[in-house]
Amino acid sequence: MSNGLTIADKTFASRLFIGSSGYPNQQVMLDAIAASGAEVVTVAIRRINIQGGGENVIELLSDRYHLLPNTAGCYTARDAVLTAQLAREAIGTDWIKLEVIGDEETLFPDVEHLLTAADELVKDGFIVLPYCNDDPITCRKLADIGCAAVMPLGAPIGSGMGLRNPYNIEIIRDQVSIPVIVDAGIGTASDAAIALELGCDGILLNTAIAKALDPVKMATAMGRGVEAGRLAFEAGRIPRKLYAEASSPQAGIVRA
Repeated sequence: MSNGLTIADKTFASRLFIGSSGYPNQQVMLDAIAASGAEVVTVAIRRINIQGGGENVIELLSDRYHLLPNTAGCYTARDAVLTAQLAREAIGTDWIKLEVIGDEETLFPDVEHLLTAADELVKDGFIVLPYCNDDPITCRKLADIGCAAVMPLGAPIGSGMGLRNPYNIEIIRDQVSIPVIVDAGIGTASDAAIALELGCDGILLNTAIAKALDPVKMATAMGRGVEAGRLAFEAGRIPRKLYAEASSPQAGIVRA
């Protein structure tokens, strides 16, 4: 089994982080999360009821998983910071998945507001995991600010397109010393495996599981894909070659 993933002061056996929204119902969500083997579950603070009046996602998950609240739905640094502070008060955690979206059509991050919010939250003692573009410069700046990890997108949120620019992801992995977790765009288990084979430290996904025909089976597949990709990275792949090379030794072959 691969070594665990350490972020800040916590080590996780699973390198798969999973979202909690968009499932057909809460039971399917619980079954899928369990099947995935994930230990970290994201929850959207702006989209859940934290005032009581019925069992909410936080109550369902907090005893079994490490909750990672996110600032989904925020479009300014100010809104993201306020949402993170609300999450800290409601859940009692300093961990935050920071999202500051630029527009509703692409859901790409707004880098200017993202950097501003990350800087303020780090100074306020948060463990910040920012969702960002697959841009090595932005990731370096986030690392320099003091973020605990960077979470570059593989493709647009919910697109299922896989890694559209694996070369940028490789550069990011090479240039930052903090964990790199691919967030957004993963569509199936092979996408997850490829990301881990490139040296990424983990995957965060939601839609690919929640909207699958069988979320529980897809969650199982994603968990195994992440494990396979990490093991392959640690094992070290053979070099790519243009021509064939016999796998059996040639010495000692009887010649006609």
